[in-house]
Amino acid sequence: MRWDSLFDDLESQLEHELHSDETDLRAEEYRHRLGRLALRERISTFSRGGGRERQPVTVELVTGETLALLPQTFGRDWFSADAQTAGADSGAVLVSMNAIAAILVPKSVLARSLDVPEVPDSDPRLTDRIGIAFALRDLCRRRAFVQVHCANAVSAVHSGTIDRVGRDHFDLAVHEPGQPRRERNVAHQRLIPFSQLAYLRL
Repeated sequence: MRWDSLFDDLESQLEHELHSDETDLRAEEYRHRLGRLALRERISTFSRGGGRERQPVTVELVTGETLALLPQTFGRDWFSADAQTAGADSGAVLVSMNAIAAILVPKSVLARSLDVPEVPDSDPRLTDRIGIAFALRDLCRRRAFVQVHCANAVSAVHSGTIDRVGRDHFDLAVHEPGQPRRERNVAHQRLIPFSQLAYLRL
């Protein structure tokens, strides 16, 4: 009987140690995965469907503005979104990741922002590699009217059409909303470094 008790005790200890090792390994893998998480990945979890309702994200910008956004497309250093504000402030926006001061996440959905694949996608989509310059060039080709919100102040908003895009800046032909981009309507050209772009409203 004593041998039986001894073996039972050894078996119990071994089982406990194996379970403890597995728990420690899972905890270490989780910490390692968290350490690789980028802000862009956490924001993107709110744009996924997967049977769950897509969630607007409350973004606090370096300008001091707070926007409720439903993310749509992610580039390397920017994302496009639908603004969820009622009235004139609704519509499509393009946000520079460098202009984000904070993301305000309710406690009820915090876990969702950590729900990223354990194994990163080895074949990322093309848009994941596209920088903000490419997105601005597309708006330039379309001759789209934009409102440029600069990062240096909440009141620094300039309206017009993007004329050209360089390596680290773009030229905005400043003109009034509702006017076509014609030379007689352009008040002046504004050269804006990418580093000063908070977001564009289309």
